[in-house]
Amino acid sequence: MNKQTALVAVALAGLFASGIGHAADAMDKNMDKEKCFGVAKAGQNDCASAAGSHSCAGQSKKDNDPKSWKYVAKGSCEKMGGTLKAM
Repeated sequence: MNKQTALVAVALAGLFASGIGHAADAMDKNMDKEKCFGVAKAGQNDCASAAGSHSCAGQSKKDNDPKSWKYVAKGSCEKMGGTLKAM
């Protein structure tokens, strides 16, 4: 293996390791949260719709869409008027 190939391999390994670390951080941050359907305001959902009407965060078109969800603190979803499953 020449020097340039070795540098590329080390750089790719570093990027891969960094990605795993970020994924673990994201999982840790959401450990005390739950998906709550029907409470997100238009454009403030956290990810794709359960119905497939949009595929990403911030794309909901209406307030409190029962198929769009938002992360909330565990135990608070139903108190907010939401549900833990898409309707």
